[in-house]
Amino acid sequence: MSESNVTTKEWPPKKHENPDTALVVNDGVEQPPVVNPYIKNFYKKKPSLLSVDEYMKGITEGNTTILSKAITLVESSLPAHREIAQDIIERCQMYCSEKKMESMRIGITGVPGAGKSTFIEAFGSYITDAGHKLAVLAIDPSSEKSKGSILGDKTRMETLCNNPKAFIRPSPSAGSLGGVARKTRETVLLCEAAGYDVIFIETVGVGQSETAVHSMSDFFLLLMLSGAGDDLQGIKRGIMEMSDLIAITKADGTNVDKANLAKALYANALHLFPPTESTWVPTAVTSSAVTKEGLPEIYQKIKDYFALVKGNGYYRHKRREQAKFWMYESINEALKNNFYENPEIEKALVQYEERVLDGSMESFIAAGQLLDIYKQQKQM
Repeated sequence: MSESNVTTKEWPPKKHENPDTALVVNDGVEQPPVVNPYIKNFYKKKPSLLSVDEYMKGITEGNTTILSKAITLVESSLPAHREIAQDIIERCQMYCSEKKMESMRIGITGVPGAGKSTFIEAFGSYITDAGHKLAVLAIDPSSEKSKGSILGDKTRMETLCNNPKAFIRPSPSAGSLGGVARKTRETVLLCEAAGYDVIFIETVGVGQSETAVHSMSDFFLLLMLSGAGDDLQGIKRGIMEMSDLIAITKADGTNVDKANLAKALYANALHLFPPTESTWVPTAVTSSAVTKEGLPEIYQKIKDYFALVKGNGYYRHKRREQAKFWMYESINEALKNNFYENPEIEKALVQYEERVLDGSMESFIAAGQLLDIYKQQKQM
């Protein structure tokens, strides 16, 4: 058969072109474009900041998205964000005063491996089941090298994350001492304005300098492990002087006897401390996040503490002392920002750094001369 007699048919055939077959061939999938057509969406201009009234409306209505955005604004170090953040903080403070909100601020710390995040998830679920709204402020340590933070505490609280009565906010410590982030206290105010009546402040971990969390919490809970030292070792830890309750965690399985022994040792150590100003007597208990043993006892201890301090007036006294402490902290923060944002200081700082690094000037002399430049600028 010659090529001229061969009839070539179009393939694929169009729909119903061949009456002898019921086969229908549809058009194939078109080749996708080389460039992502949605790439332009990534370059859209970021939405502008909301007004203070819009932030306040969202916070007081319990909108967690707006609350998270407001906390991000408060934590921002940009000068442009500082003014609007200060307005939000002042409005939230006035709102809480008008509504006479009295929350329970509970600071939680513990030795490494004590299971702080696991305990918070179990105890937080117990708190919400009791009818409270819970906000968890988890502070993650920042790297001294990269200055970054993993912020992974929230991933270990899967059950609590899905609880509609709970709000979890991880924040980096950003190099601040005391086991808390720089803006933790302001975040507490925003959460209280959003209607959360129980605030957990989880620190980066126990340490001798961890005092800032004590200055912003009403009740201080210390989580310890069994076998972490005898009662004399516990006394040497300055953190024990500030604790209102010690909970020995992981008291389950074969570890129950060890936990009970540790409970007795720490209880003996607590009796050697002088009486507290609130007249509360700190004690030690055992708990387990797995079996939920000890959680009701811890909750009852916290309720008893707040009943005591509200009855004898210590609750108000401590809140006023906290306000005074953070007044001075705010002054220190503002002075530091004004110093480093001064244009003349920014220019001179580079030169003085080079002199200190090459050894031509001592660090104390350089600091004194920089402060003199700052004072002269303020007098002009």
